[in-house]
Amino acid sequence: MYAADLHIHSRFSRATSRDCDLAHLDWWARRKGIGLLGTGDFTHPAWRAELRDQLVPAGEGVYTLLEPFRLPGKGEPPRFVITGEISSIYKRAGKTRRVHNLILLPSLEAADLLSARLERVGNLHSDGRPILGLDSRDLLEMTLEACPSAELIPAHVWTPHFSMFGAFTGFDTVESCFGDLTANIHAVETGLSSDPPMNWRVPALDGLTLVSNSDAHSPSKLGREANLLDTDRSYPALVEAIRTGTGFGGTIEFFPEEGKYHLDGHRNCGICLTPRETMARKGRCPVCGKKLTVGVEHRVEELAARQADFRPPDAKPFQRLAPLPEVIAASEGFSAAGKKTAALYEALLREVGPEFYILREASLPEIAQAAGPCVAEGIRRLRRGQVELRAGFDGAYGTISLLSPEERETLKSS
Repeated sequence: MYAADLHIHSRFSRATSRDCDLAHLDWWARRKGIGLLGTGDFTHPAWRAELRDQLVPAGEGVYTLLEPFRLPGKGEPPRFVITGEISSIYKRAGKTRRVHNLILLPSLEAADLLSARLERVGNLHSDGRPILGLDSRDLLEMTLEACPSAELIPAHVWTPHFSMFGAFTGFDTVESCFGDLTANIHAVETGLSSDPPMNWRVPALDGLTLVSNSDAHSPSKLGREANLLDTDRSYPALVEAIRTGTGFGGTIEFFPEEGKYHLDGHRNCGICLTPRETMARKGRCPVCGKKLTVGVEHRVEELAARQADFRPPDAKPFQRLAPLPEVIAASEGFSAAGKKTAALYEALLREVGPEFYILREASLPEIAQAAGPCVAEGIRRLRRGQVELRAGFDGAYGTISLLSPEERETLKSS
């Protein structure tokens, strides 16, 4: 079984790291333990040119980075699959809709063909995630006409401002978004602020595969969510797993509270509210009086028809994790971006293995040998879900806590 992260961005997208090039994406995928990685941004001409120059076919519909471009480091090189995200902004039923969709393609040739058609609609040169005045239903039709084996997946479907079910600009059902082409939608991306149990409550998603991806804007964020597949690494096998569930082994999830749109609130006012609190205040901020940003949990409640403990009989397994630097920081009391955290992170990768292996499978004594007892205990608690969470809201990520200062002292002195 391998991990697949299909929704990422290149350095040609706005607000992305300059390291979002193929060399660093390949290197970080090896460090994370990702077996299949989306290229992102296939619509951007300069990025497609780099893909053509630096990738070589490595199976049906997948590619690998040519050896001269590969950075030194351990781990099996990932396969790349051609992917990209389109931002559609359009009017439907008297309302402005802002919906992001992820597209998977079987080849660079298909990317050339679809991009040529999309370029007639809008500018593909200024942003790796282009903004097009194209209805989601028409985008799907155009995609299938250009490449019948393409797969379109509504992206981060609960994000308030830019998604199919978004509280401000979205729809209430898949059918209302894609109309007569709804049968061609086989999956939805749940996004960082929701997890499978939240989505199981919504009948509109019945029969669809729930996929999870990082939407990474820097290589170090790869794999913060991912899919687990028990198939060969090829485009046909990937699409078959997404469409039928056969070979789709489940997902690796953020704790949804860590997502930056989980609860309602106003970041500028420091206000974070539950859906019930928001409704009691009629959706208005108690500090400034303006409309609150309605979060994912609230929107799920609006569309849910089942209790929170509902589980479909055919539900896929999932595992909630946090990125290893965050786990180290929450275990040791360090900053996630600090030098001490980075040193322990590198020690673990060097002595134990890639990040997913460390978080999911490595023995605790092995982890303790490389990074100390606090990190080992933090990972033990993470695997059991023994995590204290402070929920994110209105664009601010949530945080996790694993050990108290007193517990750290006890572990280090024992």
